[in-house]
Amino acid sequence: MRVVVLGGGVVGVTTAYQLQRDGHEVVLIERQEKVASETSWGNAGMIGCGHTFVWSSPKAPGILLRSLFLKDQALRFRFTTDPRLYSWSLLFLKECTAAKARRNTLLKHRIAVYSQSVLDAVVRDEQLDYDRNVRGIFYFHRSHEALERGIRQMRLLEQDGQLIKIIDGDEVQRLEPSIAGKGKIVGAIYCPTDETGDPAMFTRALAQKVEERGGELMTSTTITSIRHDGRKITGVQTNRGEVKGDAYVLALGTHSPKLASEIGVSLPIYPVKGYSLTIPVDGRPKPPTIASLDEHNLVAITSFGDRIRVTATAEFAGYNTTHKPSDFEFMKNVVRELYPDGANYDAAEMWAGLRPMTPNNLPCLGRKRYDNLFLNTGHGHIGWTMSHGSARIIADLIADRRPEISMDGLLWA
Repeated sequence: MRVVVLGGGVVGVTTAYQLQRDGHEVVLIERQEKVASETSWGNAGMIGCGHTFVWSSPKAPGILLRSLFLKDQALRFRFTTDPRLYSWSLLFLKECTAAKARRNTLLKHRIAVYSQSVLDAVVRDEQLDYDRNVRGIFYFHRSHEALERGIRQMRLLEQDGQLIKIIDGDEVQRLEPSIAGKGKIVGAIYCPTDETGDPAMFTRALAQKVEERGGELMTSTTITSIRHDGRKITGVQTNRGEVKGDAYVLALGTHSPKLASEIGVSLPIYPVKGYSLTIPVDGRPKPPTIASLDEHNLVAITSFGDRIRVTATAEFAGYNTTHKPSDFEFMKNVVRELYPDGANYDAAEMWAGLRPMTPNNLPCLGRKRYDNLFLNTGHGHIGWTMSHGSARIIADLIADRRPEISMDGLLWA
């Protein structure tokens, strides 16, 4: 079967790889010059099964409301002229009950754990270099009260099989001696099976494998429309002509809803803007060696070999990736406080990108409206974590095989 994958981020490329492993002929279409040039380029790089709590929680409405007046909120709402922001926000608010947050978190955790197992198999088979670090992830807390709240919350994932260790500030310091300022971190929830790696490096290395094995990568190619006849997609029109296949996978992230709407498929995906810094170590003596999330400030810190990635903020502001230096000052101050000798902070590269969020934080997976159109999009803030498993799931669905995990609650209706 010839399968056309729309989108060259980590989700699209992992899908192309899994389909090729199954013996399909694959064509991947990406508008940028290189794959992994948008959301997959600047994210935190965490395979964080211990970080699968949904954003649509009972606390979220209050945070968004405060963000209209306060600048230091992790979730920020900005008024725009886009009516889709308000319709999407209403759907998001409907998901912010305790019962729905619990259900959606466990579903998200199911995909994430499975996805990590798929990643392990790919890495064993392909020997990819992407600055992988398997020393786990710290989820830091700066007060005993916050640590206790974090522990109570994490018990949900622990009951679902997540390995966690509760450690005090001294143990954090022992495991990560690069952290400065004894006493700033009172303790952490340590997930030793979580891991990190550069998603753009991974995606580009995997894409090269796909191409070497006969897959076609159509980069610098813009999709203009999808053609259909009855219940069947018949082709994809691009600036380089029409591309035809037997099946099609929509993996365009934040760009999925517009294209899908043109063929009568409504997707509740909205862009949520995130900010990141990529900072060269430049020979500094104490870079971080274990990834961490400062839960008080909601700043994620990851080490990729000779550089550090720092990410923060979720801003509901439409399709807007503009940024200015002041947007990054807070996160830079947080990482510099924790790792003053960790990197050359004056040489930090600034980036802002868009996460494809659904109201319940679960990706859109499965067949939709057309017999040969499959959705693999809307992975939100942990697309790197869920990409490998969702790619395998889509490959199984295209082959009419039952996926290895239960799809109850996960298939898009």
